[in-house]
Amino acid sequence: MDSVQHAQTLLREGRLVAFPTETVYGLGARADHPEAVAGIFQAKRRPTFDPLIVHFANAASVEGWARMDPRATRLAERFWPGPLTMVLKREHQDGAPRVPDLVTSGLDTVGVRVPDQPLALALLSGLEFPVAAPSANPFGYVSPTTAQHVRDGLGEEVDLILDGGPCRVGLESTIVDLSSPTARLLRPGGLPREALEAELDQALPWDGFRPPVATLAPGMLESHYSPHVGVEVFETPADLTRRAEELDGGCAILSGERFHAPCLEFVELGQAASMAVGLFSALRRLDRPGSGRILALLPPPVGIGLAVRDRLFRAARSRMGA
Repeated sequence: MDSVQHAQTLLREGRLVAFPTETVYGLGARADHPEAVAGIFQAKRRPTFDPLIVHFANAASVEGWARMDPRATRLAERFWPGPLTMVLKREHQDGAPRVPDLVTSGLDTVGVRVPDQPLALALLSGLEFPVAAPSANPFGYVSPTTAQHVRDGLGEEVDLILDGGPCRVGLESTIVDLSSPTARLLRPGGLPREALEAELDQALPWDGFRPPVATLAPGMLESHYSPHVGVEVFETPADLTRRAEELDGGCAILSGERFHAPCLEFVELGQAASMAVGLFSALRRLDRPGSGRILALLPPPVGIGLAVRDRLFRAARSRMGA
């Protein structure tokens, strides 16, 4: 039996499988069994008020689980498989929702997506049910983009880890809410907001970084994606440099481009897509004794830069004042 078949057998038995997607590694359980899904919350120490994304093999398999309106069908045709999650109304069968309340945190909506990763699609295509899967890491910590990150964070909490190499996108999916007549952005991610707005021919409102927010989808909590080392964010190199000087260089710097500032280590992420791919790995690498604080330069809020800003803001929130 190959690894994918083994993973499918485990999922059918209600057990946990970590698997790669193009965004980050997911911790999966069969979405139709609350008992299996409960294992995700236990392994991650995740609060049950934070809903999960449900993964499908293709757009057609969403039928019967969530309500695909013309907007959703249009986005699916354009962007699936890919880093896009759509929040839709749940479908019901015999008076009960097909996706259990535990998956949706009791909401009558569910986030659905089709990942763009061969191993993930092979796994999903051989199953008779969709797979609920948040990121495969302890709740609130930096998301995993390699199988080793999963091993380091969850260890023996997972029954099997499918190793598909490093994730190609490196940031979680973009989440758009289509459950009401007005579409809106819930979380920026691997698909730029501008691409969605062009396809829908409308602006997508977003509440941004103004807490508190209702937890309508994953990744909306004020503090999230956080390393143990304190993170501080800055809009300009000058502001960051002043802070580095205050710390006498006892810091690590994270930026798209290199500039002169005193530090223990400077991590240059590059621009656009390369910035997203390297962000979580860099945060993990710098999350060690001796790094000092992590000072991050925020990219402009356009394209993938909006998602990078979001992750850095949320990483910094839990450490503000620390």
